[in-house]
Amino acid sequence: MNAHPRPYYYLENFSLALDWLQSRYGELLSAQEQAFIRDFGRLPTKSSALIARLITRQGDLFRTSKLVYAEIGCPKRAAAPLIELGWLDPRPSLSFPNLCRLLRKPELLSALALAGKARSARKAELLTLVGDIAAQTRPLDAWWPGAPDQVFHVTIAPLCERLRLMFFGNFRQTWSEFVLADLGIFRYESVALDEAARAFQTREQIEQFHALYLCRELVHAQAPLDEVLATLPPPLESSAWIEAKRSKLLFLIGQRCEKARELAQALTVYAQCGHPEARIRTIRVLEKLGRCAEATELLASTQRAPVSELEAQQAARILPRLKRKLGLPAQRGRVRHGWSSLELELPRPLSPHPVELVVSEHLTTPEAPVLYVENTLLNSLFGLLCWDAIFAPITGAFFHAFHAAPSDLLDAGFQRRRAAQFSTCLARLETGEYRSAILSTFERKNGIQSPFVAWGLLTRELLELALDCLPAAHLRKCFERLLGDLRANRSGLPDLIQFWPGERRYRLIEVKGPGDRLQDNQIRWLDFCAGQGIPVCVCKVTWQAEPS
Repeated sequence: MNAHPRPYYYLENFSLALDWLQSRYGELLSAQEQAFIRDFGRLPTKSSALIARLITRQGDLFRTSKLVYAEIGCPKRAAAPLIELGWLDPRPSLSFPNLCRLLRKPELLSALALAGKARSARKAELLTLVGDIAAQTRPLDAWWPGAPDQVFHVTIAPLCERLRLMFFGNFRQTWSEFVLADLGIFRYESVALDEAARAFQTREQIEQFHALYLCRELVHAQAPLDEVLATLPPPLESSAWIEAKRSKLLFLIGQRCEKARELAQALTVYAQCGHPEARIRTIRVLEKLGRCAEATELLASTQRAPVSELEAQQAARILPRLKRKLGLPAQRGRVRHGWSSLELELPRPLSPHPVELVVSEHLTTPEAPVLYVENTLLNSLFGLLCWDAIFAPITGAFFHAFHAAPSDLLDAGFQRRRAAQFSTCLARLETGEYRSAILSTFERKNGIQSPFVAWGLLTRELLELALDCLPAAHLRKCFERLLGDLRANRSGLPDLIQFWPGERRYRLIEVKGPGDRLQDNQIRWLDFCAGQGIPVCVCKVTWQAEPS
């Protein structure tokens, strides 16, 4: 690999992030955060480069022999000012699991003078072979007196993690975003940012967001439920988007309570949760507890005012079962769907091959090609047509240079806050300007991160074919449905699309192989298409019997 033309590019990027944090959040930063930013700027270049390297890597324990960076040189020399500041601990106590993670197996055997069974055991099995010492904690030189190097513990890592959360305003993005953008691997839309734009307006919001992150990490680590619940912060009314994060976390905790059969606790958690699926989960927990009358009452309320198509669909499925349990008439009429069906008996492929591709190859003709597009094509057409609305510089939607999507993309008010912009974009479907707008955006924005556009699967030829065959009226109906519930409706679209370019028409095809069944989001899209006159069918595949 060629050397980067700027050997300290990552240091420049991290320094830029710290400057941004200082300018946007100066009055909200804690004394410790202020001191870190100040002291970082005073470090020798090699020392600041080393700590920037370490905080962008996984974990917080590093062997000096693994810190090989040409531009930094000797890691021990570069670490000296960091040790003096207390940002690195040069002799941390290591648990046995951490020791196993840091050392190779031959080193472990040497360090612990292990022989016999241990030599043939896998590394993961050593924990049960070493006895009581597995519960001990010691510095590396106490575990291994002849250790050829040191281990550094990055004690400043939690503070830097909090700064990362403040900078990105989400749990997902890491400092690697800078590197990927710097190398041109990721490209982001350039949005005019308000100089005052920032995710957090008060220190309380920063602390709440950090607390939610720590609790979320415990959930993903499968920590005991008592520990998770003790870590969950109380509600914070001053920020709707942070409270939405808390609701999502509560929903995950409620699901864990259900799996652990802590049903009473699950009810308590769901009662505090504003997640759109919490009400249905509450109904199901009440049913499991035998409280079917309460469940039926809540279900009736849900059916009177469902928050989404998904909730209405799930409620309709639950109602007959609850009525039977209460001894009430529970006849459920046969659901009649409006889509057509296609049944195919095909040869089983000789090698593993997605059933969708098997059907695509079978149905394709020179006059009517079939493409496996699933959720990509309609989402991409929407993203290209409505690019200007999606990336409109709405206050609070963008606050750094690495947004692949607006921060409020999945909020209930996303479309409302951009109603004028979306109206302008969708109006092109009436005037006929949509084709040139979509193709122009494809050329101008190609490769820029988008929550809708699947660049890797799109070609100009595919776009032109789709625009030749898909009526503008059908596109508008699909795009309006997407906007109605972006969280739920970006998925579930039919697998295949067949074009008849000579006749300027198409059909959508959902493929189901043997033993497969339609998912809820697929049924909703199929019902929608059938109801709107959009040509759609479900193709059921069986494999031909093997010759005896």
